[in-house]
Amino acid sequence: MKDACRISAEALRAAGEAVKPGISTLEIDTIVRQYIEKQGATPSFLGYGGFPASACISVNNVVIHGIPKPTTVLKDGDIVSIDTGACYRGYHGDNAYTFPCGSISAEAQRLLDATRESLYEGIKQATVGNRIGDIGSAVQEYVEARSYSVVRKYVGHGVGAKLHEDPNVPNYGTKGRGIRLLPGMTIAIEPMVNEGTHHTRVLGDKWTVVTVDGRLSAHFEHTIAITPDGPKILTLCE
Repeated sequence: MKDACRISAEALRAAGEAVKPGISTLEIDTIVRQYIEKQGATPSFLGYGGFPASACISVNNVVIHGIPKPTTVLKDGDIVSIDTGACYRGYHGDNAYTFPCGSISAEAQRLLDATRESLYEGIKQATVGNRIGDIGSAVQEYVEARSYSVVRKYVGHGVGAKLHEDPNVPNYGTKGRGIRLLPGMTIAIEPMVNEGTHHTRVLGDKWTVVTVDGRLSAHFEHTIAITPDGPKILTLCE
């Protein structure tokens, strides 16, 4: 898990370094795939459920599952959510980050900041003896206090020998409710936060999820291990 998560995190960092006006999302996807394969791993997303790429790259009002394309070219002011996963020796790592492209608006930066910080509020609750609802409640409270909304239809998840495992890890919930967290569990916490309503819709490609009101969305994710010494973030680049 540690190696898979390290590779996924390093691939995400390489993708983020490539974000600049004029590059296509397909070019970024190629960087991700080549990096993961160079490490002796395989992209977790490529072919997963029929997904055609190695990374999900979601621009502006795209919430998640954006398909990289040569025709999607980044421009100054975009926000770009990149989600990567790597499978190494039978185990998966999964992480995401929303990057600014060039100079972004103050409003967009506030959304990015709030979403990233909500992830860490959730991680703080990923301790032995707490429950899944403690994580979701912490994320939701942080986000809604800043007048944003948490996407309800898509959630975090367990991750390990499979990319998506039980339990589901919603970014909303009630303290003290849900499955109890035990040592050795590995979960992906991934707030998806919208500037406007939490409602989303799926485009005709059956993958791309967008906000119904066309407003911005941000997405941050880490894979976490539940340990007796507290939550350990596995998808950190050393």
